[in-house]
Amino acid sequence: MDRRRRDTMDPGLPLRAEPPQDRASEQAAWPFVGRAAELTALEAVAGEVRNGGLRVVQLDGDAGIGKTTLLHHWLDGLPDFLVLRAHCHALERDFAFGTVRRLLRSLLAADPGIEHGHPLNGAADPVVRGLCLPDRPHHVSGARPDGAETIRSLTHLAFRLARRQPLLLAIDDVQSIDPPSLRWLAGLVHQADAHPVLLAVTTRTGERPAPEALFNELAHPSICRTVPLKPLAPESVERLVAEVFDTRPGDPSFAAACHAATDGHPLFLRALLCDARRSGVRPDSKGRERITTFGLHTLHREIRDRLCQGSEDTAALARGLAILGDRRPPELLAAYCGKGEAVIRCAAAELHALGLLRAGDELCFTHPVVRDTVRAQWSPQEVGEAHARAARVLHLDGRPDEEVAAHLLAAGPVQGGWAVSVLRRAAEEAVRRGAAETAVTYLRHAVHQPITPDEQAQVLLQLATAASHYDPTLAVSYAAGALEGLNDASLRTKAVGVITYSSLLTRDHRGLAVGLAGLTAELSTQELPAPSARERRLRKEALRWWLEFERPSLRSAPGQPSVRVDEELTGSTPGERQLLGIRAFDALRAGKPAGEVLELVNRAAVNLPTFSLDLFPLHYCVARSLLHLDQLDRAEQFCGDLLRETRARRLDLLSSSLLVYKASIQWARGDIGEAAATARAAAEGPWPKGEPPFRLSLEAIRIDTLVEQGDLETAETLAARHAGTDPADVSWEWSRFLMSLSALRTARGDLYGGLSLLRECGHHLATSGALSPVIAPWRSRAAVLQLALGRRREAHALLEEELALARRCEVPRALGVALLSQGAMTDGPRGLALLAEAVSTLERTPARLELARALHAYGRALMQRDDKAGARTAVRRGLDIATECGATSLAQRLQKRLHDAGGRATTRMAHPGGNLTVSEERVTALAAQGYSNKQIAQRLFVSLRTVETHLTRAYRKLHIDGRSQLVAALGNAGGSS
Repeated sequence: MDRRRRDTMDPGLPLRAEPPQDRASEQAAWPFVGRAAELTALEAVAGEVRNGGLRVVQLDGDAGIGKTTLLHHWLDGLPDFLVLRAHCHALERDFAFGTVRRLLRSLLAADPGIEHGHPLNGAADPVVRGLCLPDRPHHVSGARPDGAETIRSLTHLAFRLARRQPLLLAIDDVQSIDPPSLRWLAGLVHQADAHPVLLAVTTRTGERPAPEALFNELAHPSICRTVPLKPLAPESVERLVAEVFDTRPGDPSFAAACHAATDGHPLFLRALLCDARRSGVRPDSKGRERITTFGLHTLHREIRDRLCQGSEDTAALARGLAILGDRRPPELLAAYCGKGEAVIRCAAAELHALGLLRAGDELCFTHPVVRDTVRAQWSPQEVGEAHARAARVLHLDGRPDEEVAAHLLAAGPVQGGWAVSVLRRAAEEAVRRGAAETAVTYLRHAVHQPITPDEQAQVLLQLATAASHYDPTLAVSYAAGALEGLNDASLRTKAVGVITYSSLLTRDHRGLAVGLAGLTAELSTQELPAPSARERRLRKEALRWWLEFERPSLRSAPGQPSVRVDEELTGSTPGERQLLGIRAFDALRAGKPAGEVLELVNRAAVNLPTFSLDLFPLHYCVARSLLHLDQLDRAEQFCGDLLRETRARRLDLLSSSLLVYKASIQWARGDIGEAAATARAAAEGPWPKGEPPFRLSLEAIRIDTLVEQGDLETAETLAARHAGTDPADVSWEWSRFLMSLSALRTARGDLYGGLSLLRECGHHLATSGALSPVIAPWRSRAAVLQLALGRRREAHALLEEELALARRCEVPRALGVALLSQGAMTDGPRGLALLAEAVSTLERTPARLELARALHAYGRALMQRDDKAGARTAVRRGLDIATECGATSLAQRLQKRLHDAGGRATTRMAHPGGNLTVSEERVTALAAQGYSNKQIAQRLFVSLRTVETHLTRAYRKLHIDGRSQLVAALGNAGGSS
């Protein structure tokens, strides 16, 4: 349109006039009105942070409501805070840690020679390695850290900054944040409750980032204050009109018309008033009539008309910015638009003049509505083609693969192998950074690119590996598809490994069926005898063993799965070490001597490499063997190392399943409270997909702990969840669950039901070839019930069998448990001697709960011989141990036995507070002294949530409702001493 014609438009036409050259400065000085209440709320939150502690504030409102303006106006008035700002972009949602990179850009742009005392000193290097910013590649050395290491480095950096001065992290449009950045922020708010950290975010109403569960933690009402932004009130619009037109007082009817036309929406108001002022409209009754022609459609039409006023170069630049995003360098935009850099700079100046670009050197639209309007003029096909062009330009410019991949995701199939290579490299980088779901997104797109069948199979294998981090059923599906197209023997073995490993972590048997069918066929094929194929043969043998162990229905023959390799194994190769670990676990289950088993474990575990799918199930066999051999210190160290490693690599399912192993160790030590807490945390998730692996093992531990704590009703509720479980689907877990279910039935007085469950347990164990009582001492438990039902001969037969197996396996715990049961069933001096031997044997083990039971039985036997002094000594010691373990039911029985023997319980034994763990005692002691939860967290260097958890458990154990009753409850404990 001719500009001269625009300058002489009929004033009666709708508001749409040529903008003056000083439009940018006009917009920069726009008045800020109508947000006093919101500013007061924000300042109140800032004041809370200044007093110590973390807070989150959320500005929520529709697009254009003024969230960004309010946020930055407030931030500019906080000189005592260190403010880091970032604006999230929807296109970069799949860019791992993209928001963090923008957030820390000002800090990480500092000179690499960080001086002592600089806030980045000691924290910058790991963060830089983790983020690998493209503008500082020469500072990155060594291997890039994994996701959890990056998160730890970022958290450490945030704490360092907060110790110097209050830290404010401001994130605009957080609904477009990438998941890894959101994961870091969610973790930060739980760890930083004792640090002056303020997180300020803006969100569009109704839009939440994914995963939403993480955002819900971030915006939890206990730490977050939500400030909703509404349209401006009529009085605020009147004030704005007065300031824009510099008329005080103005015509109230004109302001009322502006409010009615825009509903007080700041973005529409701004466009309306700018156009009105440029068109010569005055804030009077005549101008009021023209205001009524304005609406949202007018705003979009206004933007389109302004674009039409510019040249073709201006339109090309607008399209480039709409696709590539704000703040792109002119040379990159020139390459995208196919123009010279000088042409782009001229076009940028023209867009500034049109009021569509912000003032400043960086090229940035004045508002996202401008971008939306530009993109709305294209068809979906044109948008895809534009993103494909952007991807190629960024790729040729050497931009990071993840940045290129973000555009490839928005494009259709792209010709040329470069696109698949970019997507695969971006997926590898995403996995390293702990964003496996992002990697799967990239690879799914790669599968649909024009590639050869062989390369497609390789992409499917990469997809399966990435999916195994969080969704084993999906991993099995992709790996099965890869097997159909892979020709390379090594890659086929790797696909088999993914399926086998994933079968450990899923209970979706329908989704697993296809993968297992292909797996069985693959493991049945014979490798050539060539030396180069030996490792594959050993690897396949290890996987075949695991499959038969985990899925008994797939065994070629009944009984214990065995390794069909007769050659000598030195442990010098990964395949040999896997088979050594399997042989150790096999020997343990078969009841071989502990020394022989431990020697195999040591050979398999010496200088054990980090976990990988190629080594599975080596770590599993070593871990289980250490647990059942009662090498609990080594098992605990092994578990801790694996947890740190798997969390660092964001192997979420595996690291969460290790909590089952951790709870098993705690149960074996007799730490009932800790085992219950760990198992409950593992069972309640959150799990990435579906229910957790080892669900039955978790529930078995929870039932056992609840029975020992005397909470039979809750235990029944847990047991009822698995009333319809098919034992064929749960393999070895079923026997463990049956043991726990039997203990529950017995505790409720159902001896016949308890015995029936133990018999079924024994049948499953015998079918699988697990004879050793270190796996499950079901015979001794069944013998006790047989005797109680008057079946002495059957009881003694079971006991003799278990005692013989226990002596053969040479594990003191198993021997002590068998001696305890036999001693309790034997009268006279012989029974007393057996019980004394049981106590002596268990004293040399970490089995504290079993020792407390043995002392109870030994004290009862001494009472029968009228040795009350000896009985009191034994029972009091057993009571001490049971109380420390948190075994409420056993402690009550011991306390009664002590009373019968003429003894009196100490304060800790007699009072419910005696069941508190050491951590609970520390927290309750400080709470009783008047410390707040936040102060307790600061003194004990724990999170606020940990303090709340300990107090909740303590209240339950002390039978009180809250903090107000704590002093009296603990005082009663002290008064009874």
